[in-house]
Amino acid sequence: MIEIKNSYGLHASTLPNKEGLFGEFGGKITHPELAKALDELEAGFHEIIKEDDFIAEMKRLRETYVGRPSPIYHAKRLSEHCGGAQIYLKREDLNHTGAHKINHCLGEVLLAKKLGKKKVIAETGAGQHGVALATAAALMGLECEIHMGVVDIKKEHPNVSRMKILGAKLVPVSQGAGTLKEAVDSAFDAYLNDIENSMFAIGSVVGPAPYPEMVGYFQSVIGHEAREQFLKATGKLPNKVVACVGGGSNAMGMFSGFMTDADVEKIGVEPAGEGLDTPNHAATMSKGVKGEIQGFKCYVLLDEKGEPAQVHSIASGLDYPGVGPQHSHLRDSNLATYEAVTDKECLDAFMALSRLEGIIPALESSHAVAYAMKIAKDMPENEAILVNLSGRGDKDIDFVLDKVTL
Repeated sequence: MIEIKNSYGLHASTLPNKEGLFGEFGGKITHPELAKALDELEAGFHEIIKEDDFIAEMKRLRETYVGRPSPIYHAKRLSEHCGGAQIYLKREDLNHTGAHKINHCLGEVLLAKKLGKKKVIAETGAGQHGVALATAAALMGLECEIHMGVVDIKKEHPNVSRMKILGAKLVPVSQGAGTLKEAVDSAFDAYLNDIENSMFAIGSVVGPAPYPEMVGYFQSVIGHEAREQFLKATGKLPNKVVACVGGGSNAMGMFSGFMTDADVEKIGVEPAGEGLDTPNHAATMSKGVKGEIQGFKCYVLLDEKGEPAQVHSIASGLDYPGVGPQHSHLRDSNLATYEAVTDKECLDAFMALSRLEGIIPALESSHAVAYAMKIAKDMPENEAILVNLSGRGDKDIDFVLDKVTL
């Protein structure tokens, strides 16, 4: 069982300097009131994660509440269908609440409680972060307020219902494109109005310091578990580890366990949407430039006015015009590579995994599955691809049924 430890146990490339920078990316917010609050949060985070009672409580919750460690599964029929390399899945979809988001939400809410906060505020795209945060808040007796774009509310109504049942206050966001970026803006505004009593609990490795470091720390359990499990099951490491990237928390979680393994290729998979030759995608690494969004520096997709662009993905959790600063740094340091798959490839992978393995994946995770399927056929049979199956697709079923012919 992988535990939170007193020392990070993480590769230096995944940790920030004192200015909150990963190389040239990331940074601290300049808004005076927010900067003060986030400095206090950062100090509290660094202190509390070293405390024995926090470590013990996180260990207990991971084992008895989340159901960790999540297993690794050899997708034999999918591998045979593709030909070539063997495809394995890290089953984060089997976690309580159905995705990797619970890993950092438990940490964030427990941290908020120890800091004396009464309420957690957050954004959500696909709704998995919202559900996980509402779950953790219900467990620990804190209020929960979730900001969600109206487009995503319509697409992800099962998760909207779950958040309401769990007691969260849902705030619809209609400004701009009505998706994830606007939800983040709205949630930050709400936090600014109640800093004393609340904590902003961001849903990915994005935002100003300390959020990329904090979320990455709690998600690193994925990669540390996966490395140990894969070695035990196969006697070797995978040739490639693959994970979808929107903000990038599940990918950072997976990559963290393999950063010292130069022979293991780390691949993040972005949404190419309707095609990289169209404006309807969210492939930040493929088509973005160095810039700033919501208080931090990263690769970002910009419109003709130089503002963060309105982006598109079939997966609500990936339609964000920026990306985590760790990923921007890993790309420029040649420590990870980033590819993109289209909406159609995503849907095809969604159906293939469902029909061949009886596993219905989230549309976000289906991007990673699609890329693994694409590259497997050109790899030898004795090589292996480990995919982080970051979430299950219950939330996406009705939406998918409108897009495919059965």
